[in-house]
Amino acid sequence: MQNVTNPTVKTHVVWLDVVRLIAMFTVVCCHCTDPFNFYPGDSPIIGDIEFWGAAYGAFLRPCVPLFVMITGALLLPVREETSIFYKKRILRVFWPFLIWSVIYNLFPWFTGLLGLRPELILDFFPYSGEEVTRQSLSVSLGYIAQIPFNFSLLDVHMWYIYLLIGLYLYLPIFSAWVEKVSDKAKLWFLAGWGVTLFIPYYREFVSPYIWGGCSWNEFSMLYYFAGFNGYLLLGHYLRNHDWSLGKIVGIGIPMFVVGYAITFFGFRYTTALPAYTEEQLELFFYYCSPNVVMMTIPIFLLAKKVNVKSDTIKRMLANLTICGFGIYMVHYFFTGPSVLLARALNIPLGLQIPAASVVAFAVSWLIVLGIRKICGKKAKYIVG
Repeated sequence: MQNVTNPTVKTHVVWLDVVRLIAMFTVVCCHCTDPFNFYPGDSPIIGDIEFWGAAYGAFLRPCVPLFVMITGALLLPVREETSIFYKKRILRVFWPFLIWSVIYNLFPWFTGLLGLRPELILDFFPYSGEEVTRQSLSVSLGYIAQIPFNFSLLDVHMWYIYLLIGLYLYLPIFSAWVEKVSDKAKLWFLAGWGVTLFIPYYREFVSPYIWGGCSWNEFSMLYYFAGFNGYLLLGHYLRNHDWSLGKIVGIGIPMFVVGYAITFFGFRYTTALPAYTEEQLELFFYYCSPNVVMMTIPIFLLAKKVNVKSDTIKRMLANLTICGFGIYMVHYFFTGPSVLLARALNIPLGLQIPAASVVAFAVSWLIVLGIRKICGKKAKYIVG
């Protein structure tokens, strides 16, 4: 909500803090599924491990779309001058991103200096592969040299920061259109975006090319309507349009169930194939897909209905808003070890992922709080 006397000043929106809490916790949960979906070696209960990895992994897919929708809900339309907006937003994420990317990529080398077993790295980062077990400085420096171009297998979660910076660059341009058009025009854009959500399935099951796409052109007819910009507009639109609780229950909940069923059974289908590519593995987990959108919309709308009355909870949610980016930066260090802890404590298999998530989330939050207290204003360069 904007301040009536000064439209450039925005008042605090508590229900968006609730959405942020859901997004932040579910992204930690999502990364706690990695040791299940990429379980090293054999186990007599491997079938159960893979089932729970898929069950939770499918349920948690709205995590990243919710983050993007929060960005759209808060920042569209952009009220600041473009250069000020870029300086404020991009610099806030750039330095923590760079610092933590370097730290993650130096981690294998640090473990070697400490004389720790190479397999420990895979306990922390299930994706990372065998190269990192060399604990070599040259390997780490090679990953660091690639930071301007892409993330490494040691800091997989940093993919989102490249996306976020791109969205920030795009927002002032998109904002000029959003500010001027009618709700009907926004819905037409979202309809076009909705069509593009099916493209990953078309490419997999029908043809690799569509609508003018070919070996010399990747920019197909609806290319400029595709991607996470749709979530930006969706967050902006749904912030200003409510559903009744009855409509959410009657339409939204069945929508979520159908989306979840497609995501879960689709993932189980691809992982049951004799051989599958990385693209096939991610096909039904794809964030810009109709099934994930169907899961995301009801969660966002339900969060709008949450009425937080406790001042203590409001302060905690506001603090999460301040610490959230830092939590995202550091949490990936703790998801793997938290799962190992849950296994060591013999927590029932079906509860290990949420239990590990609580630990990883809490530890990350405490670390960010500590950094902010010790470093003061300079903490923004470390944790945003």
